[in-house]
Amino acid sequence: MKTNTCSIYVVEDDPLYGSLVEHYLSLNPDFQVKRFNSATELLKCLHEKPDVITLDYSLPDSTGDKLLQQIKEQSPETNVIMISGQDEIQVAIDLLQKGAHDYIVKNEETEGRLRISLQRLKKDIARKRELESLKTEVARKYDFKFKSMIGTSPAIKRVFDLLEKASATNITVSITGETGTGKEVAAKSIHFNSPRKNKPFVAVNIAAIPRDLIESELFGHEKGSFTGAVSRRIGKFEEAHKGTLFLDEIGELDINLQAKLLRVLQEKEITRIGSNEIVKIDVRILVATHKNLLAEVKKGTFREDLYYRLLGLPILLPPLRERGNDILLIAKSFIDAFCQENGLTEKQLSVEAKKQLLQHPFPGNIRQLKSLVELACVLSNTDAILPEHLEDVQMPTRVEELNPLGVSLSLKQHTCRIIQHCLDNNEYDVMKVAQILEIGKSTIYRMINNGELVLYKHPSKIA
Repeated sequence: MKTNTCSIYVVEDDPLYGSLVEHYLSLNPDFQVKRFNSATELLKCLHEKPDVITLDYSLPDSTGDKLLQQIKEQSPETNVIMISGQDEIQVAIDLLQKGAHDYIVKNEETEGRLRISLQRLKKDIARKRELESLKTEVARKYDFKFKSMIGTSPAIKRVFDLLEKASATNITVSITGETGTGKEVAAKSIHFNSPRKNKPFVAVNIAAIPRDLIESELFGHEKGSFTGAVSRRIGKFEEAHKGTLFLDEIGELDINLQAKLLRVLQEKEITRIGSNEIVKIDVRILVATHKNLLAEVKKGTFREDLYYRLLGLPILLPPLRERGNDILLIAKSFIDAFCQENGLTEKQLSVEAKKQLLQHPFPGNIRQLKSLVELACVLSNTDAILPEHLEDVQMPTRVEELNPLGVSLSLKQHTCRIIQHCLDNNEYDVMKVAQILEIGKSTIYRMINNGELVLYKHPSKIA
């Protein structure tokens, strides 16, 4: 059905009055109208789930309140407008409390009241349809069966298998992997393929929220509960009720809050800051981290009981460098999407450009690949992307260039070498390097302050 059309069922046992209402509504080309003479006739067709029912309060085979209850049980999204010869206020109040959208008395003003009520409903119905359409598009976008996650390598096929198992159950899922491997995309794929797909998906990046605000962000607060709490705030757990809560970078959660999170997960209830009211919640939990949580447990920075509570079904996303030709498949999808969105002619990777991409270490993984090929689309003036279009980032083409002696290095040491290499080749421009590697500039400055990186000014920048 089109967004601007509205299906209306008229239930009226008076043939003359019912015909008048049907005729009046049919004058509007956006209304599709059917008329029924009894409750029995209506109930036979209620499975069609009309948008609106105008319902006579007194029918030969049912009462208005009884039929209203049956409609709400079988088709809860259908809006019911009661039309009655009774003008008793208490009757109207009772029906409105039971779910009627409006109560209209049969008199000379009925036509005008009905027109106004339907105009309001029509706008609400159109908005709901647009929202449902948007939800459907989002669901398809993050459905791994529809290629939101692309690849044919054995490593990613194992991930697809686990995502499918996760989608079929309500188990807690812990997603791990390097930065940029697509942990949030995986979480959305699980949610939008699960029975909760029509309910909220709420994502929280623990690392991006100041430590003193994270409790309020997760659990909410009451007005005046602390300085700056100017109004009541609903936390992310309540926002995600009946849906999915994705806690990204869970390894960054303060140890003092971990106990409270554990209790919430066990008891399935939260209490807002500054309140004694217990709020029951029904939320599926998905978590992600680039850290080794078991190592954090051994260091004493992550609670062991919370670790096992969150472990659930573990899914490890492989780094891009371990996915072989998936790099080219993903690059092609990014190139096609970017060209289409920006009105560019279709572009293809040259053979040499493909070889160069396959040799990249991609410390930023999929996120870095996306930035790299989108920039290449802009730099290319033809329908071909050549190696020089991929060299603007000035990243090393082989992992060995970062570690020529073959010394065994930790991930942190590799990271330092990659960032330092990028600084050396980009005139020590921290902002540019942060954009290239898709990391926060504060991260680079912190590593400089810690002595992990060296920032030599380029001669042209020396005053």
